Amino acid sequence: MFLHLGENVVVPVKDIIGIFDYESSRYGSDTNQFIRLAEEDGFVERVTNENPKSFIIAEVDKMSKIYMSPISSTTLCKRANLSYCEL
Repeated sequence: MFLHLGENVVVPVKDIIGIFDYESSRYGSDTNQFIRLAEEDGFVERVTNENPKSFIIAEVDKMSKIYMSPISSTTLCKRANLSYCEL
């Protein structure tokens, strides 16, 4: 099963490590630093130019990748039917 993250981006559900709410987590300095460092290292993919509502950590080709999605974490979790999401 695949999860549509917005635009033309889909990720296999089995590869998803976590789905997180961007708004509530961006105020934590550790999360900000994590995303900033991942962006500098080229691990972040912005699904669209819109402001992100969620970020998804996945393992793609044995490497971690962070997707910045305009779709809320609640909606993505419902679509994927995942019980371990941070809601």
